[in-house]
Amino acid sequence: MDYRTVGLKVGLEIHQQLATHKLFCEDASVLVDAPGGQRFRRRLRPTQSELGEVDAAAIEEAKRRLTFVYETTPNSCLVEADEEPPHPPNPEALDIALEIALLLDAKPVNEVDFMRKIVIDGSNTAGFQRSALVALDGQLAVNGKRIGVPTILLEEDAARKLGEAESEVVYRLDRLGIPLVEIATAPDIATPDEAREVALAFGSLLRATRKVMRGIGTIREDLNVSIQGGARIEIKGVQDLRMIATFVEKEVERQRTLLETAEELGKRNVRSVPSSLHDFTSAFGGTQSKVIRATVTKGGVVLGWSLPGFAGLLKGKLGPELAAHARIAGVAGIFHSDELPGYGISREEAEAVRAALGLGDRDAFVLVAEAESKARAAFDEMSPRAIAALSGVPPETREPRPDGTTVYSRPLPGKARMYPETDVPPIRVAADRLRKIREHLPEKPEVTIARLAREFGIHEQQSRQLVQEGSHHAFETIAREFGEPTLVASVLLYSFGELRREGLDVDGIPLDHLRELFSLLKAGRFAKEALPDLVREMAGSRTRASEALMTLGVKGLSRPDLQSIVDEVIRDSEDLISTRGDAAEKALMGRVMERVRGRADGKIVSDAVRTSLEAFLRTKGERPKKKEKKK
Repeated sequence: MDYRTVGLKVGLEIHQQLATHKLFCEDASVLVDAPGGQRFRRRLRPTQSELGEVDAAAIEEAKRRLTFVYETTPNSCLVEADEEPPHPPNPEALDIALEIALLLDAKPVNEVDFMRKIVIDGSNTAGFQRSALVALDGQLAVNGKRIGVPTILLEEDAARKLGEAESEVVYRLDRLGIPLVEIATAPDIATPDEAREVALAFGSLLRATRKVMRGIGTIREDLNVSIQGGARIEIKGVQDLRMIATFVEKEVERQRTLLETAEELGKRNVRSVPSSLHDFTSAFGGTQSKVIRATVTKGGVVLGWSLPGFAGLLKGKLGPELAAHARIAGVAGIFHSDELPGYGISREEAEAVRAALGLGDRDAFVLVAEAESKARAAFDEMSPRAIAALSGVPPETREPRPDGTTVYSRPLPGKARMYPETDVPPIRVAADRLRKIREHLPEKPEVTIARLAREFGIHEQQSRQLVQEGSHHAFETIAREFGEPTLVASVLLYSFGELRREGLDVDGIPLDHLRELFSLLKAGRFAKEALPDLVREMAGSRTRASEALMTLGVKGLSRPDLQSIVDEVIRDSEDLISTRGDAAEKALMGRVMERVRGRADGKIVSDAVRTSLEAFLRTKGERPKKKEKKK
């Protein structure tokens, strides 16, 4: 697809946790896996801005009528529980945010003023997030193209969702209050692949500071995507950078589908959507639908809604959009005519609904089986979405799914959600503070890439990958100390990459544990072939290299022990050697490596096999001649 033809525009909002204690108290910024903290409950309601406005996103969240359960942890203080005012902002976190701003050639503000951003989805106990503008008008060159950075903010991270049940969501407070830097780019990105490249470039720059947190969930991207004729869609909280291009591609497809649907509705002369509902409970008295039977048994109803002109435009198009809006009212799902008969609803029952609503071949209908109040509320939520379909693409916030698709979350937030934080005094950004930060700015990624390739003799692509993944500091430290830069790069790039795909947190292995690993390798305690298994054990059990060696039973072979194994393999392979002569070396090498893998270096094994094979052939007095090729 030519994305420039469809007018694709993409902007990123990058949220990176900073490697320091929490923003408004002195507790550690760590996640706690063990349960057992105290719990308390809250209900959150929207509040007005300074101008008396109420944010649309907050209103919609309030409609869900959820109760939020918060679980405390050893690193959650009374500030996170909203039981005491915030402490003075973490000065180290502000310094890191200013350092990032200077690396992006942005202009720091003269005074940092924290604001309250209304958020009532339960992720903040107070019903708002504290956020402050730090710098303006930055930029980053990516593949020779300038990507604008209008704003850089410092804010607090949200609580961590553990799960949800009907009308109740459970959060843990360990993540709440961890400092975040938010970098917003201009909509300068023109293709899905470029979106991924830009995200990688910003990630490299952030990791260059060595002052940001690493691991799953420590960096998240919001994608703002639009096409010509469409609308700005915010995809909230993408964690896997490899999926960014996929999310953009699928959002373009979704918007094009919605625009085509609106065009088709126009051709069918659909100008409005009915609002009246019909009660079909009695019509389903003998239904085989388990959902409807269960609902009616509990005293619920089956309500129907006609959509003239919408036939064929619900399945895979507007149907999922309507269902997502219906769920705001607390219903599990909807039935629509494009998918019927099905789900236990017979053809006769579907035709009876059509007849009662007076529908033709081009008309559609929607059914909801629920308690009557919930069912009517569901149609109240769906009606504006069906009306919006006549125009095309409504602007909104959507949540990412693992397959690259998204689902409706809430309307786009607006200015009405912001108002000043009265409990945090303004912070002047003095010239002397900026001067000290400038004096210690780290090397920029492009400079590091060229230097590593030059100094260590590795390929520039390897150097670039090390920088993009934030492994270059570990690479440089280990390669300088123990040599073998190619091997070190291979482990940090390829072995680590495979283990990341297995879901192992290799980025959480401390540098001193990796240094110990290569120190043991250099001392001959194991062969390099054992490195992937040892790293897997270190990441999985969070142990040191020496402990991983003991757990796996990996022990280096002495030369005499290796020679003994080689001699035994050669004795057992006399028939093979007598038939193939020198050509048997490769097969012999494979048999020896099966027995010594991870305990002896491959080159040493190869030398031992070749020497022993030659000696064995000499004792036989002659070697089988290799067949000459026919001319």
